[in-house]
Amino acid sequence: MQIILLEKIGGLGNLGDVVTVKNGYARNFLIPQGKAKRATEAALADFQARRAELEARQAEILADAQARQAKLDGQTITVAQKAGVDGRLFGSVTNADIAEAICAFGVEAAKANVRLPDGPLKAVGEYEVEVALHSDAVANITVSVVPAAE
Repeated sequence: MQIILLEKIGGLGNLGDVVTVKNGYARNFLIPQGKAKRATEAALADFQARRAELEARQAEILADAQARQAKLDGQTITVAQKAGVDGRLFGSVTNADIAEAICAFGVEAAKANVRLPDGPLKAVGEYEVEVALHSDAVANITVSVVPAAE
């Protein structure tokens, strides 16, 4: 299915690109979330008329993400979790726990923004984690997992 991208999507294209994607990806994700439209003549004409407005909105979103990245970059976020005497956690620290700690720090972040390439954290220690606030704004933080006081 051919679609027009209404925002920059990593690995797919930039605002205004006409790309071909699988039907399910377009129908179930991109179009319902407002990230794309079907590439018809009317949609292309509508997009050209609204291009400046959409570019301004995307620039505003990027500026907000870069401001949040500047606040977060290099910070250490502490997450307390119950742990045994050997340092292994009872459970694990997931991206939802880290996103909650980032929000408590004062920066808005969703759990989908937190990238844990090796999966959930299962031991006490310090870990380098990426927080992708936008495809062009990725903050690197240190997550310090400490045993919870009982």
